[in-house]
Amino acid sequence: MEKEFFGITKKGEEIYRYWLKNSKGMKAGVINYGAILVNLMVPDKNGKIDDVVLGYDKLEPYFENDCFFGAVIGPNANRIGKAAFVLGGKKYQLDVNDGENNLHSHKELGYHKRVFHATEEEGAVIFSLEDSDGSMGFPGNKKIRVAYTITEENELMIQYEVSSDKNTIVNMTNHTYFNLAGHNKGKIYDHILEIRASAYTPTVPGSIPTGEIADVLGTPFDFLQGKRIGAEIEAEHEQLKMAGGYDHNWVIDHADGELREFAVVQEPVSGRCMKACTDLPGVQFYAGNFITAQEGKEGALYGPRSGFCLETQYFPDTANKPEFPSAEFGPQRSYKSTTVYKFC
Repeated sequence: MEKEFFGITKKGEEIYRYWLKNSKGMKAGVINYGAILVNLMVPDKNGKIDDVVLGYDKLEPYFENDCFFGAVIGPNANRIGKAAFVLGGKKYQLDVNDGENNLHSHKELGYHKRVFHATEEEGAVIFSLEDSDGSMGFPGNKKIRVAYTITEENELMIQYEVSSDKNTIVNMTNHTYFNLAGHNKGKIYDHILEIRASAYTPTVPGSIPTGEIADVLGTPFDFLQGKRIGAEIEAEHEQLKMAGGYDHNWVIDHADGELREFAVVQEPVSGRCMKACTDLPGVQFYAGNFITAQEGKEGALYGPRSGFCLETQYFPDTANKPEFPSAEFGPQRSYKSTTVYKFC
């Protein structure tokens, strides 16, 4: 573990980057602002180390970070329809920040813009935060814990824990954009993606699920056998046209609350392979359709589809969809989840 000064917030709070590494050359840099994954250094087939996640060299761009590079999102990731939900007979109004809907809780007050307390442990850093009842419209005094670990098996492990003194909605994720060729290598079209999901959740305009669980067979959403991300991303399909490409929730096959491998991504030139595991029922595959043109780390120019996300989650708008797996947590049910990205 190494710790280095990364910058100062607008309120004068000191932010540090914590470097986690193993003996095989894998290294992750995470900061206590937004519990953001800034760097992920991974060897290729020849042992060459490259940073494979999009982000910034300095703290200041993270104050805006309109694409949520590397950030932990909470208390609710993804969208809630009409920016409201009913829990225990009471309606809770959220920030209207994505058309008429709510996206990622709050763009300025969400956990991706909060300063976490950091605790160093052997091979891990634990970020903790307390969030008050009514914050961003969500009920419950909450205690949040996010742990990053690098293992000797070349795994980046992210573990989440949230306790609340009232029933509330908790659906956290990490919004890292990957490019296994290197963060500065342009489009991700040639990555070969396999998603072990036989179904996905179609949406209406605004990316709110209809409530349907739809079969992927015979559609551009079929990644069961693995294919290039770019193979059908421009296909004449209503769902793709509506979202500008892939930005949907896949229903992970056989999800039962246990940690299971749900995706494999391969980049043919570098030879890097990433296997993704989670204990959650869904994953938002986002192909970076709307990454704004901007300068990232090392002067790299980022733009649309220069990185992809595999955001593990409960389904979008589950707060308003009783037919979806429940993301309601409280005194009788604490939120705990693990996601692992393994490189080979």
